[in-house]
Amino acid sequence: MRVSLKDVAERAGVSIKTVSNVVNKYQHVTPAMRARVQEAIDELGYRPNLTARHLRKGRTGIIALAVPELGNPYFAELAGAVIDAAAEHDFTVLLDHTRGEREQEVLVSQGFRARVIDGLILSPLELESADLLGREDDVPLVLLGERQYDLPYDHIAIDNVAAARMAVRHLIGRGRSRIAYLGARTDSANQPANLRLQGWREELTQAGIAAPDNLVGPVGGWNRWDGAKAMARMLDAGVRPDAVFAYNDLVAIGAMRVLHERGLRVPWDVAVVGFDDIAEGQFGAVTLTTVSPDKQAIARLAVASLLRSLEGAGEPEGRELTAEFRLVERESTLGRR
Repeated sequence: MRVSLKDVAERAGVSIKTVSNVVNKYQHVTPAMRARVQEAIDELGYRPNLTARHLRKGRTGIIALAVPELGNPYFAELAGAVIDAAAEHDFTVLLDHTRGEREQEVLVSQGFRARVIDGLILSPLELESADLLGREDDVPLVLLGERQYDLPYDHIAIDNVAAARMAVRHLIGRGRSRIAYLGARTDSANQPANLRLQGWREELTQAGIAAPDNLVGPVGGWNRWDGAKAMARMLDAGVRPDAVFAYNDLVAIGAMRVLHERGLRVPWDVAVVGFDDIAEGQFGAVTLTTVSPDKQAIARLAVASLLRSLEGAGEPEGRELTAEFRLVERESTLGRR
């Protein structure tokens, strides 16, 4: 038989209201009373009926997270962080992937799951501001990622320009002066790849180091094979960098494979820095130095923003919220200074 609030109240010798206050994490319960009720909950194995709780508030208890590609380790790790952050507030996460296609991102953002979810966290790659103007769906929306939008929706990102400058500064500090950037895109200047390109260029310029176009490697995507192709094209053109800053860790890993095949040693001949701090970067023959965004902070900010909208906090929407980042130094940039 399912344990009820009444059962817990009788075991603890308190009112049903007091048990409800503890279960719902209301702050005005004394520590002693909270401990007493919690002991009864643990003894009886009580589990709150989350579905009923959400339905009383007119909710489903489900939020959606839509990312470009679940096969990309960064987005998989981010999804795990969002699931954990949502669980702290008794929400379940519905995962969706858009393949980074504008049409699919528009479909998701316009509420094709509106009757199923209470809110949407969307990490777009191709979505434009115009796609969200006049959005009719009233499901709360939070945007993730480094594309810049001037829209009435909270947007959570890191400072890509500053993060890129930090990575390039690290390479300069290691005595490198022919530093390539792999990951440029030819589309919107607000693409994260081009914001990181901007940081690469700014840091080199400030250091008085040349930033020629032949050290910029364009890519068609941001996976391992894209990095491998970009690195091979650069080397085939006779361009020999002594360091590489890659758009993300997957691009960096692809580049490192080609460097190995061409007889160039990482880090002695070519130092490499990635971006995202995915777990894979810790287990190669040469571990990867990387920029590590705080994925847990991004997830917490995203969930908190949705809850704020659901609770009707009354604050103006369209906030730009930033998460911290740091450089994780590993073997791919050790060596000469």
